[in-house]
Amino acid sequence: MTALRRIRSWLPLLQRPWTYSCQRAAAFCRLLLTHHHAAAANTFQQHFNRGAFTLLSRTFGLSACRLKSTDDFSSHDTGYSEEDDDEEDFLEDSEVEELFQQQIPAVVGEGQQRVFVVHPDVKWGRRKQHLTTAELMMAEAVGLVNTLDNWTVVDKIILSTKTPEKKRIFGKGNFESLTEKIRQTAGITAVFVNVERLSPLSEREFEEIWGVKVFDRYSVVLHIFRCNARTKEAKLQISLAEIPLLRSRLKNEVANLDQQGGGSRYIGGSGETLYEVQQRLLKERELKIRSALEKLRKKRHLLRSQRKHKEFPVVSVLGYTNCGKTTLIKALTGDSGLQPRNQLFATLDVTVHAGQLPRRMTVLYVDTIGFLSQLPHQLIDSFSATLEDIKHSDLLVHVRDISHPETVNQKANVLNVLKNLQIPDRLMSSMIEVHNKTDLIDSYQPAEPSALPISALEEQGLDELQRAVEEQILKSTGKQSLDLTVNLSTPQLSWLYKEATVQDVQVNADEGSAVVRVIISAAAHGRYKKLFGGTY
Repeated sequence: MTALRRIRSWLPLLQRPWTYSCQRAAAFCRLLLTHHHAAAANTFQQHFNRGAFTLLSRTFGLSACRLKSTDDFSSHDTGYSEEDDDEEDFLEDSEVEELFQQQIPAVVGEGQQRVFVVHPDVKWGRRKQHLTTAELMMAEAVGLVNTLDNWTVVDKIILSTKTPEKKRIFGKGNFESLTEKIRQTAGITAVFVNVERLSPLSEREFEEIWGVKVFDRYSVVLHIFRCNARTKEAKLQISLAEIPLLRSRLKNEVANLDQQGGGSRYIGGSGETLYEVQQRLLKERELKIRSALEKLRKKRHLLRSQRKHKEFPVVSVLGYTNCGKTTLIKALTGDSGLQPRNQLFATLDVTVHAGQLPRRMTVLYVDTIGFLSQLPHQLIDSFSATLEDIKHSDLLVHVRDISHPETVNQKANVLNVLKNLQIPDRLMSSMIEVHNKTDLIDSYQPAEPSALPISALEEQGLDELQRAVEEQILKSTGKQSLDLTVNLSTPQLSWLYKEATVQDVQVNADEGSAVVRVIISAAAHGRYKKLFGGTY
């Protein structure tokens, strides 16, 4: 029976939807049928045929993936986030969905979650937060929970700790009082420990002692991501970011099996332990996801090349999550398809939206994923293909929610992520800082003279921002404003309309000419002079 229980505990991870894995599982059944535990193998075969088992014993229920929002997800975003490719070698939608749904980390269950939030307040050492307070960090943790539909915070507590690196995080006295409080609070279904990552050992011990599900910031944010994912790339990036969670679960399951003892560690005499099989299957899954993301990366590179060829300047709008990036881009472009939501991580996919600057120059505003404090590098790495677009911009606009009590800490976190992404110095030095949501502050006066105060929602201060964007774009792209004299009997004027930004045309009907004011790149101006011998 011990062997049977062990087989059952691993069956969900072996039960993979696609044909290759089904064949592997069937071969596994045949091996078992030749093994001396024939009765156990027959029982396994029957359960496999009925599909009686689900992925791990605790599934990440899709019914829980509903976010608290009155707006539907918009499908009107433009640019390269849309699924309009027809490349033969690219994954079909069904294949991406299969990868997305195939192995979901067992972090939270279906239905409602009543959450007890615990924030460890590190008093000193390298992990102490100097730019924020424990109360503000707790408020952000509560905000993460409240982002999800059917999730409510039942209670919360801030506890001091000197040893956050220890397995139980807290000292003996604090841990015992925390355990007592959790056990005495009725209706708790989960505990959210507000740290970057819990070790597999810590997570398993907490769940055993407290008797409820336990998760950290990494798993909660990933769950929010999963609920927000709509495009192929977002789903693949989330699937990649979930691999570390699956590996942690695998270690926990193996530890449980080792504690139980008994039975063979090997599969039907194949020479592979159950743990080795699962590691191999996870590695295969990871390679397949990375391969698909690499194809998307190449497609993204092609689209960037096309934009560069058309000489459209690219402005990346970035900032802390829920700072108002999408609202700002909507105000700058008039794109009615954009539906901003007052929600953490409402934007997961890079989308591109065209807008015009005061001199009628067209630029492309790139809406990027929001940043958050205390997220492990694995999560950022998974979205590196998306964030790579920032490096290839002509200008960065850093949007800050200046009304937020943690605005200084949020800025530090954004700059730290940009530093880790190795953003070129030319972009960092020319970056425009925008103080958004000034309408929420009475008599706002910017503490930083170089920052531009705006209200994207009220569309205040946008003219000054557009002028600043235009000035920096002209500097960064090498474009120049020129007055060119053209002969109206030639195609000069139509060529300029096509290849440059025409700002003004003063016609001299008597001479059949016109003076045209244009914004033009050095390369286009060189082509113009070669074709027409342009005069000033």
